[in-house]
Amino acid sequence: MRFQGTDSYVATDDLNLAVNAAITLQRPLLIKGEPGTGKTMLAEEVARGLNMPLLQWHIKSTTKAQQGLYEYDAVSRLRDSQLGDERVKDIHNYIVRGVLWQAFEADQPVVLLIDEIDKADIEFPNDLLREIDRMEFYVYETRQLIRARHRPVVVITSNNEKELPDAFLRRCFFHYIKFPDRDTMQRIVDVHYPDIKKQLLSQALEAFFQIRDLPGLKKKPSTSELLDWLKLLLAEDIPPEALRSPDNKAIIPPLHGALLKNEQDVHLFERLIFMARHNR
Repeated sequence: MRFQGTDSYVATDDLNLAVNAAITLQRPLLIKGEPGTGKTMLAEEVARGLNMPLLQWHIKSTTKAQQGLYEYDAVSRLRDSQLGDERVKDIHNYIVRGVLWQAFEADQPVVLLIDEIDKADIEFPNDLLREIDRMEFYVYETRQLIRARHRPVVVITSNNEKELPDAFLRRCFFHYIKFPDRDTMQRIVDVHYPDIKKQLLSQALEAFFQIRDLPGLKKKPSTSELLDWLKLLLAEDIPPEALRSPDNKAIIPPLHGALLKNEQDVHLFERLIFMARHNR
């Protein structure tokens, strides 16, 4: 069982190596990287590449670790008891299985995505240590021990909003997705827009990386934002020459709202372009 990328996801050699190392070690794969570099999509493509089902757990600031295991719906049981429902006699009817329980009881190995784990409370990762390590947990209400039939391939993503506990990090195989260089970015674009004209792509990449290299930029545009921008350029039939001035100097690109997402960055870019024109 080895991941080699897919026809719709450009994975670098070191990323493929990281995925396969985590599978071999039977450890969760902890993925970090800039927003928009394909961390969440990686889990989807690993599932597709390995022909395995995908289960997803998208973490919010209010998410508790227990929700991934199970929840006891005491409110529904109380309501049913007041209505005289026979279901109240069996507590199993009020145990809601979480994503980890579903992964543990699946008939075949699955890919389990725990997305943006750093959004949750700092104790969230520690609360899952035993379950992810031993692949089992206990349901106190029904006195059941739930053991994984097959160890899932666990992919955990983080945007580095907060530090993760050392005890949790020790149990993971870590990989940081570097921002793609120009050649890798061109391969990514080719997957999504195989018929794009080479001259337009060349000028668009030049403008994109020029914006990313601006000093003082608050939010650098990501891969997903480049793809959105290219989609707009193609939809509006923007010619390549519209992305550069006649003397091949940088200009404010059309539809730049797909790349620059706050007024400070727009003003910074406009100011640098203005200064460059007047210093010629």
